[in-house]
Amino acid sequence: MVKVTINGKILEVEEGLSLIQACELAGVEIPRFCYHEKLKVAGNCRMCLVEVEKMRKPIASCAMPVSEGMVVHTDSELVKKAREGVMEFLLINHPLDCPICDQGGECDLQDQAMLYGKGCSRFEENKRAVQEKNMGPLIKTFMTRCIHCTRCIRFAEDIAGTEELAAFGRGENMEISTYLEKAVSSELSGNMIDICPVGALTSKPYSFKARSWELNKTESIDVSDAVGSNIRIDSRGNEVMRILPRLNDNINEEWISDKTRFMYDGLKNQRLDRPYVRVEGKLLPASWEEAFTVLTKKIKQLHPNEIAAIAGDLADAESILMLRDIMKSLGSTNIDSMQEGINLDTSHRCSYLFNSSIAGIEQSDLCLIIGANPRYEATMINARIRKRWLQGNYDVYSIGEELDLTYPVENLGEDPKILEEILDGKHQFSQVLKNSKYPMIILGYGALKRQDCQAILYIISKIVTKYNIVKGGWNGFNMLHRCASTVAALDLGFVPGEDGKNVEQILESVSNREVKFIYLLGADDIDTSKLREDSFVVYQGHHGDKAASIADVILPGAAYSEKNGTYINLEGRAQKIRKSIQPPGEAKEDWSILMQLANYLKIKLPYTCEDDLAKYLAKESPSFANIGHLSKVEWHSFGKKGKLLDQNIKSLKINYYLSNVICRSSRTMAKCADQFGMQE
Repeated sequence: MVKVTINGKILEVEEGLSLIQACELAGVEIPRFCYHEKLKVAGNCRMCLVEVEKMRKPIASCAMPVSEGMVVHTDSELVKKAREGVMEFLLINHPLDCPICDQGGECDLQDQAMLYGKGCSRFEENKRAVQEKNMGPLIKTFMTRCIHCTRCIRFAEDIAGTEELAAFGRGENMEISTYLEKAVSSELSGNMIDICPVGALTSKPYSFKARSWELNKTESIDVSDAVGSNIRIDSRGNEVMRILPRLNDNINEEWISDKTRFMYDGLKNQRLDRPYVRVEGKLLPASWEEAFTVLTKKIKQLHPNEIAAIAGDLADAESILMLRDIMKSLGSTNIDSMQEGINLDTSHRCSYLFNSSIAGIEQSDLCLIIGANPRYEATMINARIRKRWLQGNYDVYSIGEELDLTYPVENLGEDPKILEEILDGKHQFSQVLKNSKYPMIILGYGALKRQDCQAILYIISKIVTKYNIVKGGWNGFNMLHRCASTVAALDLGFVPGEDGKNVEQILESVSNREVKFIYLLGADDIDTSKLREDSFVVYQGHHGDKAASIADVILPGAAYSEKNGTYINLEGRAQKIRKSIQPPGEAKEDWSILMQLANYLKIKLPYTCEDDLAKYLAKESPSFANIGHLSKVEWHSFGKKGKLLDQNIKSLKINYYLSNVICRSSRTMAKCADQFGMQE
């Protein structure tokens, strides 16, 4: 610790901190443009100048470390004059087009010019103009406004790991652009919009749509993957206008993926806004009463074994719980939520969680990825692994095909028998694992979408035990889920019961006429070709996607922006989504639809409203009683001993930009898929 004096106030700060950080600890605000807490220091805007005694000129506080006895002044006449001069230089070539700039109202340059600027300029020369750059379907550029803070360049290099931006030229001729005028392909590119302190980089889909002060702001959670990134939904009237990240260092820090940020236009396209019933092969509009009457009449004609239910990717915990209880009351155990056909061991919670936690990645010193592609399956997990790799002394290995994960990965091969060799200590990686203090295994669905998935789980469980991957407060076994609903469904037991069928078996039974009724709770990614014409399909969801097209009864539900609910992310953290807009037309919140269904079936559920549901969820799993926090999980062995198949391990093939019903209805995501070669 060192002692420094800031504006007459003496305080002790950690050695190695910069002056700007010390000033923040002292409660003193320092203006800045190039400095950002999560990026490398550039020191090129000079807006953060302060006066340090015994130094003959103002000092850039972002680039100067504190030292013992340093006396700092942040509000002296010298500092005031220096900041006015810097601001005057920054505005020499700025077009001053605030009335038409999308950054207006949220612009650092506006705010700091008001607080620290002189109010007039001595320069009368012509302003320079810079040609706009095409950075793809997500980022709109006005490079004449650029003040060369280089935040976007440093973000692309450090956080995103895709070196696609650079500064070309010198002095007045300097420009920031992509190499070879190509689009920015990073799945984190939208974050450059947030960190740009001026209006040089703005959102292309949001361009000229609204002003910040017109928007209603709702704190919520992302459902595009299983990470549970914290977001803010900005809406006007009954339309979502944009989605921005919220700071949460335990999950997504202050970043979100492009899919999270830009898929929102899919919320208003291809929506189901009223019930439908199929009559003589055609879907016809119906009332809620007619839909429930047809539905309940069909259920009462069937044996419990002929009824099945599948929960989809975006289902909230409340609706999963209610559908589970309804199916239980009907006597059916044919329920599942794993649309990919994965057969997990759910006897112990530790077997399906990201146990190290997302923030815990930074504690690990070794990573082994098995059958997963975190870059596209869980983008923010991949960004956190890259952050840990940048800190040094960190090696990443993989079993599966070779992938570009934005950091170096040593591939051990694709043969699953490598796992047996590691367990027996015969593989060269065994010694690496043994020497590691905090090793981490990330297991993906690519290794589990196989007939021998239980054997793979068994071997990995034994590896974890043998090499002390669980010890003290550290648990390095991590399951990488793809879907927002999965962990809540597993916690609530939405899995096949005794003699019950999983997704694959349900679909086979439908084609064999053993199952005649199937209830799809937003399940659009099943193989609908196996559903026979004489089977009865009920689809409850919010988009007219694959499953809705073959349904006999459609019950329109609410999207995640249109309801209150609970999700559990892949690390087991329960979080709340909040309603920002109303569902369209006659659509209802999912729990309300299922409550009506229970009433028509004369099933008495132990809850009648949202408050009752929240209390009941808290009894079902400790996670729901501990919103926003992680619950302690005990370690147990899992899986079943068996023979490994002679079949290579590969990660799941997914279209990143079209991975769920909202994305598939989004024009912006379709443009991205087309631009970056991911079109199906």
